[in-house]
Amino acid sequence: MSRNKDRLGIPDNTPMPADPPPQVLEQNNSNQGGFSFVVPTEFVEIPSQGRYYPENHPLANQETIEIKQMTAKEEDILTSRTLLKKGVALDRVMQSIIVDKRINASSLLVGDRNAILIAARISGYGADYATNIRCPNCGTKQTHTFNLIGATSVRHSTVSENEVVDNGDGTFVATLPVTKVEVTFRLMTGNDEKNLLQQIENARKSKQGENNITRQLKQLVVAVNGDSSQETINYLVNNVPSTDSRYLRNLFANATPDVNLTEDFECIECGHEENMEVPLTADFFWPDR
Repeated sequence: MSRNKDRLGIPDNTPMPADPPPQVLEQNNSNQGGFSFVVPTEFVEIPSQGRYYPENHPLANQETIEIKQMTAKEEDILTSRTLLKKGVALDRVMQSIIVDKRINASSLLVGDRNAILIAARISGYGADYATNIRCPNCGTKQTHTFNLIGATSVRHSTVSENEVVDNGDGTFVATLPVTKVEVTFRLMTGNDEKNLLQQIENARKSKQGENNITRQLKQLVVAVNGDSSQETINYLVNNVPSTDSRYLRNLFANATPDVNLTEDFECIECGHEENMEVPLTADFFWPDR
C-alpha cells in the first residue's frame, strides 16, 4: 500500500473528494475593486484522529481539519517583530488559517498542531526545505534540501493495552515498574507546551535551576494513585526513581500521536548515509532569512 495513505492531507495522483478547489477570481459588487479571491483550502489529516478531545470540542472524533492556504496577511504575522518576540507568531498564523473558527489553535494537541504547520508550510512555500545541518559522522556543515512531502507521515499512538489504560479523553493510566505507583498522565496541548516553555524561560531569566525534566513531569501527571492534588504530584515527581521517570516519559512519547519527519541523508563530504529526522529550524517558516 502506498505511503501516500499516511500523508498529512497531501493528495497523491488519485483525485480525492476533499481536494481543495483551485483559486478563482470572482466578480462582485463590493468595495473590493470589483473582485475577490477565493483562497484554496485543504483537509489535513490530524494524527490524533480526534480521539483525545472532549466530546464538546469541534475536533472530537474528526480525522481531518480544514485549513486555508497562507496569504500575505499570514506573512505579515510571520514577519512581525513584536509577535516573534512574544513567541506567538506561529499561534496567530495557525488560528488565522483554520477554517472552523470555533477551534482555538491553542487547544489542539501538539501533534495535530505540528501536522497543520507542516501542511501550511508546504502550501505556502513549497515542499522543498533547505536548511543547514551537520553530518553526524564527520561533522561537516552543509546545506541539505529535504522534501517535506516525501519525509512526512503520521504516527499514531503506539502504546499497548498491557502498558497503559487509555481513558479516551486524552489521559492514560500506567503503573510505574519500580515504585508500583499508579500514575494518570495526559497528552499536551498548545497551551500546555506554551506554559512549559514559559516556565523554563522564567527560570532561566531568574537564574534558577531549569529543572526541565521535573517541570515536564509536573505538566504531564494529573493524578497519583487517584490523588490529583498538586502536593501529591510534586512529591512523586521530586522523589520518583530515574527508572520510573524515564519509563513514564517514554510512555508519554509513545502515546502522543504526532508527525514523523524523516528522510534519507547522504553527506557530501564523507558519503555517510542515514535516515535523519528533519530539523525544524528558523528556515522552516522563514526560508528567505
